[in-house]
Amino acid sequence: MNSVNVRSLLVRGMLAGLAAGVLALIVAYLLGEPRVDAAIAYEDAHAAPGAPEMEIVSRSLQSTAGLATGVLLYGVALGGIAALAYCFALGRIGRFSPRATAALLSGVALVAVYVVPFLKYPANPPSVGDPETIGKRTTLYFLMMALSVLLAVAAVIVGKRIAPRLGTWYATVVAVLGFTVAVGLAYAFLPAINEVPEDFSATLLWQFRLAALAIQLTLWTSFGLLFGHLAERLLNPKPATATATAATTAVATPETSPETAASAH
Repeated sequence: MNSVNVRSLLVRGMLAGLAAGVLALIVAYLLGEPRVDAAIAYEDAHAAPGAPEMEIVSRSLQSTAGLATGVLLYGVALGGIAALAYCFALGRIGRFSPRATAALLSGVALVAVYVVPFLKYPANPPSVGDPETIGKRTTLYFLMMALSVLLAVAAVIVGKRIAPRLGTWYATVVAVLGFTVAVGLAYAFLPAINEVPEDFSATLLWQFRLAALAIQLTLWTSFGLLFGHLAERLLNPKPATATATAATTAVATPETSPETAASAH
């Protein structure tokens, strides 16, 4: 792939990421923020008596401009990185169209980057978790994410190598099963973390985690669809229709003048 296409795909990826970020922002504001407010209310109700802590950034600013800035920047960064990964994957993972490759890449990225780490270390609302273990929890989460991405890449490589012997279908099944077993082993060996207070609402916790999953699902799905459409238009432009071709030919060919027609007779 030449540098012009890479640059064009990078720009389209960032634009698609920005548009996907707008959709994810709507989901985050409608589904996520009410659960965050409920968790903060629980935290305030169970806080130790004394003077309340001063807010450096107000909650209203966090839930509006702060949320929008974070989600949109994340969408643009995600789009750029995913576009570069797309340039590498296109034509190397199978004979898929540009649109199908974008959809496949987005689905795999959603599973490897978010779903697999989420199932081991799910998102928690405010007031859940010990502040003294935040460093440990963050390290374990990103370690699980890195392992998941590496295992996904290894599964793709193994699937490609065994496909000539087993066929595409069985090679895919073997690669997926191998990925699942490896992830299961990682789940078993990495330490579990459960710091949810006993009296914290299980319903609120469940709703918050579903909202977090919905945000990521919206972001990756919309990005895959939007970027796939833009990549398809760039890499496989539609040919001119028969009508347009005929019209162009008619304009390019001068009409026969009456004198020419008369001389022909």
